[in-house]
Amino acid sequence: MRIYLPATLSMLVALNEAGDFRPVGGTAFALTPALRESYVDGDDEELAEAAIREAARASLRLIAADSDDEPAESTDPPALPARRVVIAADVEAVKLRPDLDAAVVKVGGPVSLSAVASILVDGADAEDKVIRAVALVDSADLGDEDSELAVGDVEDFDLGWYATQELPFLLELL
Repeated sequence: MRIYLPATLSMLVALNEAGDFRPVGGTAFALTPALRESYVDGDDEELAEAAIREAARASLRLIAADSDDEPAESTDPPALPARRVVIAADVEAVKLRPDLDAAVVKVGGPVSLSAVASILVDGADAEDKVIRAVALVDSADLGDEDSELAVGDVEDFDLGWYATQELPFLLELL
């Protein structure tokens, strides 16, 4: 099954160094039967895009968690820019979790680099919108209209597609 793993750029660095990806809480997104049922129509490509959007939104939460881990007194700029990251991978064993959301699946362990099909990353032009959305994603989830609009602004940016073998070069260019 093709799954979409939310990530951050620092997680991509770890993937490149270690050769495997450890999804936070084992959480991934996929074109599941529940996702298919939640849409009136749409082909597999459109439904996969919906799963990717969910993973990209989860990436915002991971970026927020990364920024929470940075010391408040630090005046150094962040080492890596704020960009959403989604890792597309093909795995055999996942557990469907429609109780969490229509597209949510759980992965039992690390995902090897050899299972990664591609990597999706925001371009530099999205950074300002990503930073704003990171600050507002929780309030958007709680229904705040202005926050929903800010998160929607970043969702207007398409994620760039990178082949697995391009990962080292992508990281080098950041």
